[in-house]
Amino acid sequence: MRQTLDPTMFDGCAEPTSIPVRVGDKWTAQILVCLKDAPRRFNELRRPLKRLTPKVLSESLRSLERNGFVSRTVYGEQPPHVEYALTPLGRSLLEPLAVACAWSREHGEELTRARAAYEAGGRTAPE
Repeated sequence: MRQTLDPTMFDGCAEPTSIPVRVGDKWTAQILVCLKDAPRRFNELRRPLKRLTPKVLSESLRSLERNGFVSRTVYGEQPPHVEYALTPLGRSLLEPLAVACAWSREHGEELTRARAAYEAGGRTAPE
């Protein structure tokens, strides 16, 4: 039996907007991480991705499927259910995303300060 997703798995992570390199929408990386160990049903994904509305999660999954990162399998049981799984193309993103996440953890505060200074009309000097 596969392990359930921890609903708090992204609680300590920086906001998705703090990663300056983005594939897909701002939730793509977290969705791919949720799918790295096993296919998941929609409601399984909603637990750790609690900041997403069902509509946004559905749109993101559709985009991932359209781009070939995720496959969607419909099971003809009663009631029918759907599972999402990483494709080989989606799986190939896990390593670069891990590097981007590590960079974000290390430099996220600097990035946030730079963005705030820019929005305030100031300039920041490189450190």
